[in-house]
Amino acid sequence: MSPPWTYADATINRTLSPEQKIELYRQMVRARWFEKRGIAYYGAGKMGGWLNLQIGQEAIAVAFRSLMTADDHSLTGFRGIGHALAAGMSMKVCMAELYGKASGSSKGKGGMMGMFAPDRNYWGGHSVAAAQTPLAAGLAFGLKYREVAGVVCCFLGDGAVNQGCFHESLNLAGLFDLPVIYVIENNGYAMGMSVKRSSAFKSCLAQRAETYDIEWDILNGDDLYEIRAKAEPAFERARRESRPTVLEISTYRFFGHTIADANQKLYRAPADIEERKLNHDPILRWHEQLVREGVLDDATAKAIGESAKSEAEAAGVFADESRSPEAAEITQDVYWESDHQTSASKVGWHQFDD
Repeated sequence: MSPPWTYADATINRTLSPEQKIELYRQMVRARWFEKRGIAYYGAGKMGGWLNLQIGQEAIAVAFRSLMTADDHSLTGFRGIGHALAAGMSMKVCMAELYGKASGSSKGKGGMMGMFAPDRNYWGGHSVAAAQTPLAAGLAFGLKYREVAGVVCCFLGDGAVNQGCFHESLNLAGLFDLPVIYVIENNGYAMGMSVKRSSAFKSCLAQRAETYDIEWDILNGDDLYEIRAKAEPAFERARRESRPTVLEISTYRFFGHTIADANQKLYRAPADIEERKLNHDPILRWHEQLVREGVLDDATAKAIGESAKSEAEAAGVFADESRSPEAAEITQDVYWESDHQTSASKVGWHQFDD
């Protein structure tokens, strides 16, 4: 009798080479170490503002990025460090942005929400719940209009699904056949309220897509193989049919809504958090999977961890040594027209005009 089918048997996963599997592991470990060092640097007073951790959710960004091509785009919401690193942004510019330094990706003006990489088709994180969803629809419309066979991956949290602009975006995506994948990273608690207390639904959040004649599915965020296997049809649907998809991924954040969330162990039982860390850590699960396959050994895993830690620490040194923005630079890189003195900059009103 043949063994039961697993997501490792999916065609999209059978094509992965051992080197590619190890690279997926490396990307997840890098994201984990960046955020672990970020916790230490924030606690040392080197950062201000937001620090929103994705620890526990790393497989999602890495899996989706592994399916993307040069014509594809991505953007996310409040929790986006892993997505920025998976898109290829360097730890140094990301850390410097968190420090508010001029060498950061947005020259220190955006902080947590300033990680953008247009050269990599990564359009950043957005702090207003669901604000990125109409932007994703617009990007997808642009791809379709220009007849580019690309896909837009729009990541959002379970706390964003009740915003009106998300439903308006789904309506437009379904109506105009837009090549966009809306990915709900359902970590169960939004800011601090459980999904069952904040959202009305019959079976799951993704099922709401049926109202807009959009296909949907549910994925396990702990299993990188499953994410790739179930996301791949959505990519094909977007590329071949120019049709949208809503995917809901069951996941969990090991830390609070932000690093300043003092109530994370009040609205979640500490025992539940520890159980998730022990049995549902996507990095540990991928590590165990690769060991079973004979692809990864302890020495290689240790070397990857040490390299990621060193890279994150070097990013901290880079941020420390980078200069802070000058006060005179506060009006720069805000309006393109003003920076380039276009004719449009001569008319209308700019909020920093005398």
